[in-house]
Amino acid sequence: MNLPKFLLADNSQFPEDIFVLHTEFPRFVINLKDDEIEWFEDLSGENEEDIANELSSLIEQASQFYDDEMSQYE
Repeated sequence: MNLPKFLLADNSQFPEDIFVLHTEFPRFVINLKDDEIEWFEDLSGENEEDIANELSSLIEQASQFYDDEMSQYE
């Protein structure tokens, strides 16, 4: 199955929260309400500088994905 790079998620137990799932390595879910991230990968042993740069870019992409999706509802 081919998955999109990002998916929107919500949960009725967290009505104020907005989640974006990143489905490629490194997989994570970010709560855009407070930018809290839960990683699904063990990133220990990776080059910290490379990972930091990649993660910064992915977080920006996740936020842009959400903005783009919401603009389609306006």
